[in-house]
Amino acid sequence: MNMVVDQELAALFHTSGLTLALAESCTGGMIAARVTDIAGCSAWFRGGVVAYSNEVKMKLLDVPEPMLAMYGAVSEPVVRAMAEGACKAIGSGLSLAVTGIAGPDGGTSEKPVGTVYIALADQDGCEVVRCQFDGDRAAVREQTVEMGLLMLKKRLTMPETA
Repeated sequence: MNMVVDQELAALFHTSGLTLALAESCTGGMIAARVTDIAGCSAWFRGGVVAYSNEVKMKLLDVPEPMLAMYGAVSEPVVRAMAEGACKAIGSGLSLAVTGIAGPDGGTSEKPVGTVYIALADQDGCEVVRCQFDGDRAAVREQTVEMGLLMLKKRLTMPETA
């Protein structure tokens, strides 16, 4: 666990005045656990959902069923919809969503175990990255959390564009 990054994020969120919405599908809620463990984070962490099932993605995050059927839960369109749905559901200006294949079950040649999509959405749009992590379930989850938190840090340190 990288407490330095966590503390830096807490300070950046307090300075920015933004709140964060989360939708986690392959991390077991680890990002939410990390941010809620930081002293004073309640000012910027508004809520989150662990969205393992497609039903949760559709009901709580407004991910369209045809999209899930067409692309599968581990895909760029679905993680983008999850991030945008989390913003809408929680009324936040910033959201982070992750979906991936973190464990030994599942995986294909196109999307092997360790394939993760991470989306960061705000009022200016949605950035999606596709990652391929190595390791067991715990290692993939930890790498996903670290990448997501680094994306947040990068977003919060970007200078405002005029």
